Amino acid sequence: MSSSSLLGSLLSSSQTSTSAASAIDLSSLLQAAYGASSAGLNVTSAVASAVYAARAPERLWQADQTTLSTQTNDLTSLNSAVSNLESDLNALNDPLGAMNSLSLSSSQSSIVTGTSTSGAVAGTHSITVTSLAQTASWYSDSVTSSSTALASGSFNIVAGGTTTNITVGSGVNTLSQLAKAINNKGLGVTASVVSDSSGARLSVVSNTSGASGDFSISGITDKTDTTTPFLGFTQALPGQDASLTVDGTPVTSSSNTVSGVLSGVTLNLVSAAKNTPVSITISSNTSAVGSAIQSFVTDYNSIMSGLNSQFAYNTASGTQGDLAGDSTVRSLQQQMLSAITYAASGGGADSTLGAMGISMGNDGTLTINSSKLNSALTNNFAAVQNFFQGGAMNGFAGQLNTQLNSFTDASNGAFTVDLQSIASTNQSLTQQISDFETNYITPLQLNLQSEYSKAEIALQSLPTQQKQLSAELGNNSSSNG
Repeated sequence: MSSSSLLGSLLSSSQTSTSAASAIDLSSLLQAAYGASSAGLNVTSAVASAVYAARAPERLWQADQTTLSTQTNDLTSLNSAVSNLESDLNALNDPLGAMNSLSLSSSQSSIVTGTSTSGAVAGTHSITVTSLAQTASWYSDSVTSSSTALASGSFNIVAGGTTTNITVGSGVNTLSQLAKAINNKGLGVTASVVSDSSGARLSVVSNTSGASGDFSISGITDKTDTTTPFLGFTQALPGQDASLTVDGTPVTSSSNTVSGVLSGVTLNLVSAAKNTPVSITISSNTSAVGSAIQSFVTDYNSIMSGLNSQFAYNTASGTQGDLAGDSTVRSLQQQMLSAITYAASGGGADSTLGAMGISMGNDGTLTINSSKLNSALTNNFAAVQNFFQGGAMNGFAGQLNTQLNSFTDASNGAFTVDLQSIASTNQSLTQQISDFETNYITPLQLNLQSEYSKAEIALQSLPTQQKQLSAELGNNSSSNG
């Protein structure tokens, strides 16, 4: 087979495979076939340039996909920021939330403190603590240690109206054994050994505080034995109830934690001071409400900053953000700015955000005047509460939350619909690029590889053909001479 025939065969077979064509070292083949070494066509470069030009529509589609990806990220970020603001508004509108929570303060925390729950009612109460509740306890005489042998005998523990005889001896011969024996009786008391530098003693403490848990140890007997100690017992504390007055009403409690006397309030008795009335004030939890309002302002500003970045004009590129033309984003901006002008029905003091010290800047973000807000919360809390919650949870917080939900609703919110549309467009572009590659670029690349290769062969074979032609013409001239 001639060199020309071999090259033709290789090029013919390469038309069916792009990878096969690109694997051919055309320059080496031409050098072997024709001795060609001069520069001709760079087939690989020529094909690549032509294919790159043909892919121009793809690059436009890919640029569109990049924009869609940025839009998706920005919309997702805005959706998350709006969801955070909705959570703030729900907290402000919650009938059991910060706006309706109460705090308790005491004029003498060294005597009485307390806590309040949702069942509490705002107001001030006078508490006088006459005596604290006590838990009954007894202790024994001291012996050398917990393992010291005791003299045999017996004594009675009278608890809950029942008398129980406790015997020392017959296996119950030390303080440790005696403590275990008492605890096994289930008398409503707990016995333990207390040791210090003076020796060891048996401590017996009621399991129930107050008068109902009082008990006694009596009827102590001792055999005549001067060589081993027998226990005598001393009362440490009698079991007694706490005694106090609440707004002049006498109250007793078996515990120093007193619940149920005032609705939703738990009093903690710290010390007795029968001549010192203590004022307990239950009022709106302005600190919690202030924090809730601060969270609202922070998350509101986060949304506005995100929106502002979309509409900011870039003088260098002459463009705005990728969502500047998005109707959903523009609608959100309008509703956010419009909501701030809300005024509570009935007017009056603190019926607007501005009256509470919350003002809007030129960029749409909010700023809090802390002094003014604290004054509104302290002096006109009812008006602040009415602004946010209205008469039936339909105030500022409820109304703005409803508007925002039209954007974030997972089923048909504007953000949801927008993101679904972007995803669908992106998917269509991906399919369009794939089809373009399969139906146009791949056949074009194969055809160009074949045609440019043939042209290169033709160009590189010209010098050889010229030499052959010259030789033939020269031979003819010699024969004719």
